[in-house]
This record gives sequence, structure tokens and C-alpha cells, in this order.
Amino acid sequence: MAVTTNTIKIGISACLIGQPVRFNGGHKASALCTEILSSHFEFKAVCPEQAIGLGTPRQPIRLVGDPKKPRAIGTVNRELDVSEALTAFGQHTAEQIDDICGYILMQKSPSCGMERVKVYQDNGYPAAEGGSGLFAAALMRARPNLPVEEDGRLNDPVIRENFITRVFAYAEWRRLQRAGLTRKALICFHERYKYQLMATCREQYQLLGRELAQSAAKPLDLFAVEYFSAFMSALKKPASRGSHSNVLQHLMGYLKRALSSPEKQELQELIQQYRLGIVPLVVPLTLIKHHLRRHPHAYIERQAYMQPHPENLSLRNAL
Repeated sequence: MAVTTNTIKIGISACLIGQPVRFNGGHKASALCTEILSSHFEFKAVCPEQAIGLGTPRQPIRLVGDPKKPRAIGTVNRELDVSEALTAFGQHTAEQIDDICGYILMQKSPSCGMERVKVYQDNGYPAAEGGSGLFAAALMRARPNLPVEEDGRLNDPVIRENFITRVFAYAEWRRLQRAGLTRKALICFHERYKYQLMATCREQYQLLGRELAQSAAKPLDLFAVEYFSAFMSALKKPASRGSHSNVLQHLMGYLKRALSSPEKQELQELIQQYRLGIVPLVVPLTLIKHHLRRHPHAYIERQAYMQPHPENLSLRNAL
């Protein structure tokens, strides 16, 4: 199945695409978002603080109190409390984003920060334990399966590749639902993501397979909700060099009768070099794709792992 991006929409903090919505009238434009991802996705930009009626420019807000249940208070006028408004807007946004397949948030923001946001105490210092921005926390509670990341964390190539992989998987699941989910379609979806799941969480892949095999007595709509929740949870764990290497060995197994001894040795050496961190993932994977073009295998060609996102994003060049 070819990867397509025509209809994939991603929510994003408006300041990350250059909109001057920050408290000081500035922005935090992200080169990754504006120069690269914008060519592949349609962004739906939101500034929660503007959306709840705070002007621009405006006095800053910050989180205070219990890191697990902080409040958003004005830094100048302590009587300004927008906690309920930000939380309600996060819940409202979650209810309105059925067409969204991911969300990119502004790091460290008291409204949009996903984690590690400073939560100030009575002594004026932040607690050792950080919190989450109130809009972000409400959004993630309401949409636990939605791929969500912070712009800063996306600078890590492993986290970036994992997030984009989840976005495309989420979009594929939505297309499956729109087409009318059947047990056969669910089984095909699970088979298609076999090696992607093995790379991120082999145990969860096996567990999901057993549950799928035993699901005939359970209503499909109920089982599908449970399956997809566990599926997205499994994908959230970034794959390691070791788990990727294991998948590469499995893929090589489908070619063992077709390749000559020198070809098998060459591929084995590249897989080992990848495992040791000498070459990126794209190197052994490109050779496997080369051999598969000469010796096609329908089952492997259907695997999401072979191309979980557009090749020109070059996400595997840095893994």
C-alpha cells in the first residue's frame, strides 16, 4: 500500500508555524514544521490562549500549585485564572478533531506543553516535578490514541520518525473505518503492521495476534476499540537498533533462497553494521528493497514497515 498524505491533517500550536500569537506578540516558528512537514501535511493551527479570549500581546501565564493538578495564573495579575477555560477548550478541541491524525505542541508552554512544564510553588521556585499545559493535558486525556508530540522533542530523529509513523498508522486506521471495518480488514491491517509492531514492541504484537484470533465471539465494534488502543500504545515505544536488526533478519529470511552466498553475506554485514551504529537504517533496508525488486514477495511488499511514511522525508537516514 502506497503512503499518501493528501488528506492527512495535523493539529499544531499556532506559534510553531509563525503566527504572532505569543504573549509578547512574537512566534516560535519551527523550521521542521514550516519547511519540511508542511509539504506533507495540512496543518490546523490553534492558539489556546487566544482562543479563550486572551489578547496579544498579553501578560504571561504560568502554572502554579500541585504539579498533578496545576492552575494557570497570570504572572502580573494573580487574580487572572484561566485554568478552567484552558481545560474546557482542550476538551472542546478534542471533540472537534475527528479529521486530525496527530498534534504538535509548543514545548514548555503552560497551555500547550506536553510534559516538563514548570509548575511554580509558593516560594517562587518551580517544583522538581514538572507538569503538563492545561490545554494539552485535556486534549491527551480525551484523545489518548492520538499521536501527540512537542516540537522540541521532534528534534530527536528517533522520536520524530516514531511520531510520523504513528500519524500514518492512525490515518490508515481512519480510512479503514470509513470504508467499513470488517474482521477480515482488521486481520489484514494487523498482518500489514506485523514487522512495524515487532520493531517497537514484539510482545504486544504477539498479544494482539492472540486476542485477534480469539475475538470472534466479541462484537467487532467493541473489539476494534480495544485493539486500536493497544495497537497505538505499542507503536508509541520507539524501536531500538536491536529490534530493527531483528526485523531486518526476518525480512532477509524471505530472500534466503533467492540470494547467492555473497549477496547474503553482504546483507548480513550491513545489518550487523547497522546494529553497531556504523550505518543508518536506510542502508540495509535499501539493499533489501533492491533484492525484493529482483525477487518480489507479495507479503513483504504489503508490510507497513517497508515504507511507513514518504521516502522523501528521509526519516530513516538518521536512525
